[in-house]
Amino acid sequence: MTKPSYFDPKQALLEKVKERGGWVNAHSHIDRAYILTEENFHLSNLSLQQKWALPDEFKAKASVYDIYGNMARAVETMCAQGVQAMASFIDVDPVIEDKAIKAAQKVRDNFKGQIEIRFINQVVKGVIDPEARKWFEIGAEFADIIGGLPEKDEGHEAEHLDILFETAKKNGGKPLHVHVDQYGLPSQRDTELLAKKTIEHGYQGKVAAVHGISIAAQTKDYRQKLYKLMNEAGLLVVTCPLAYISSRRSEELAPLHNSIAPVEEMIQAGLTVGMGTDNIHDMYMPFADGDMWSEMRVLLEACYIRDLDVLADIATTNGLKTLFL
Repeated sequence: MTKPSYFDPKQALLEKVKERGGWVNAHSHIDRAYILTEENFHLSNLSLQQKWALPDEFKAKASVYDIYGNMARAVETMCAQGVQAMASFIDVDPVIEDKAIKAAQKVRDNFKGQIEIRFINQVVKGVIDPEARKWFEIGAEFADIIGGLPEKDEGHEAEHLDILFETAKKNGGKPLHVHVDQYGLPSQRDTELLAKKTIEHGYQGKVAAVHGISIAAQTKDYRQKLYKLMNEAGLLVVTCPLAYISSRRSEELAPLHNSIAPVEEMIQAGLTVGMGTDNIHDMYMPFADGDMWSEMRVLLEACYIRDLDVLADIATTNGLKTLFL
């Protein structure tokens, strides 16, 4: 008796990813990967803003070798999955100083030829405080891409972005990756500000907006206007599907939405969207293991995308574009 034919969409999608050279992890924080312990596990219940300072104890005590070990383990995890390229923010601030830079250089040297890696300086202490600004500028010199977190300088987001752009231009016109709209609230409109600042600074096509959760909380009319503005700015987008599944409930009124950027709408609007894993086994995401398929599965279900070629592009070629490769 002939067995009925069976179509496995997962395997078909994985084949398309392989045909395109393999996964691209467009956003991670591997310098703080694997810092979760039984003792600090309970801290994973805190809010995002409270978590920004949680890795400081590790960062202050860790040696370059400790940081390198965590980073190398994360890169090995990517290589084992067939990841062709990845980007990682690395903390460069008054607490860790240049230890993550030194570890990142060792990673770059030791994994050369195995995977393309782009490093981005993380500004978890902001860029306005003088001491934080000093380390931001040191990190900007080393990084392939300049990183931003305007939410950390709340109330001074425009100034934060101006500093990012001016520093990027001063360092040879390096591109930007900026965390935006992470709270999932309609009152937050960071992506709009980033797009306007991109145009103001003449930086079209050289900026990626990372996360964009709050966009989904906006009205349809606002979202469509925003996509048009993002296209004018040449903004690229990086989404991390698992990172915000745990977003807290809010009493702010908003359209029904998932806690992920509305990727399906962005693709339809002509925007380029890549995908990343964000954190791995730390207090931000204690259960995350850096598995690219897990991210893809959440993305395709949350945004109801069923086109395998669109999904494969998000996982590969779009990711390369967001890394400016």
